[in-house]
Amino acid sequence: MNRFLGDSLLRVVLKLLVASLLVGWLMSIFGWTPLGIWYAIEGAVLELWYSGFAALGRFGRYILLGAAVVVPIFILIRLFSYRRT
Repeated sequence: MNRFLGDSLLRVVLKLLVASLLVGWLMSIFGWTPLGIWYAIEGAVLELWYSGFAALGRFGRYILLGAAVVVPIFILIRLFSYRRT
């Protein structure tokens, strides 16, 4: 049991009680609830998800725009260097 918990059972229980007391006290001061925290995390993830796809769309446009110039130049350089060897 000590190996799994990392310490004796009594010490782990005391540490968890103290941590729970401090976290509960801070949460009551700020008016937070576990469900409210969950909804805030969920909202942040969803907002990041939606804005992330918008950013990927802009990123994709930049790649295509650059590729329209870079790929033909790359092919020309490869063709000219292929003829020399």
